[in-house]
Amino acid sequence: MANNHHLNVSEVLDHISLDCVIFGFHDNELKVLMLRLKHTDAYGLPGGFLKHEETLEQAAERTLKERTGLDNIFLRQFKVFSDPLRDKPKKDDPEFLRNEPPEVVEFFKKRFISVGFYALVEFSKVDPQPDALSDGCEWISPFADVEMFIDHKDIIDKALTTLRIQLNQQPIGLKLLPRKFTMPQLQKLYETILGRELDRRNFQRKILSYKILNKLNERKTGGAHKAPFLYEFNRESYKQALEDGLSGVW
Repeated sequence: MANNHHLNVSEVLDHISLDCVIFGFHDNELKVLMLRLKHTDAYGLPGGFLKHEETLEQAAERTLKERTGLDNIFLRQFKVFSDPLRDKPKKDDPEFLRNEPPEVVEFFKKRFISVGFYALVEFSKVDPQPDALSDGCEWISPFADVEMFIDHKDIIDKALTTLRIQLNQQPIGLKLLPRKFTMPQLQKLYETILGRELDRRNFQRKILSYKILNKLNERKTGGAHKAPFLYEFNRESYKQALEDGLSGVW
């Protein structure tokens, strides 16, 4: 859906939608890219519908490109949301469809089964773009106490649970952090995803034991007197470690 254009319902399949939980990491906090729906205070996940000649993955990649401006995003399907009542709250004409043609309003009243994807992006590279049904596209905390469209809070919670489970199977740090980062930044990322604090020495010992980091001969600038050293991921070692499985639990 390009911004400022009505959805062409003849181009897409009925009853199947997709919702993308796009994670970024900024100011030591995990963020999710959300759409602010027109004429409401509600937020919705970037999502869309399946064109007749598309696979689900192609539709998700297209949606991500339209919302972030990025190609080749790390993307994983994580759950299908099929509760018959999941979109019950939108059966009355929702406010954000106020200026849409009748066929679009009727299309939205149908039951939709949604396929959830999560994506990991480097925050600084994203150029957030609203879609045709939203006024804004912005980063918010996945824990924010805001009004969300239908079951989108549940979808975010399930994506977070999936991230926690997959910390040892997917290149989560590699995709969310800038190329150079500090050990405290990496620890904060893990803590935010896990939702709890980790012991600094234990975290450092464990992460270094994976042999997936290169310690750089430079320190973070503009910080305290003893600024922390910068690290980068050793991509080959990281790839191998993920194939072998990172040992232990956090």
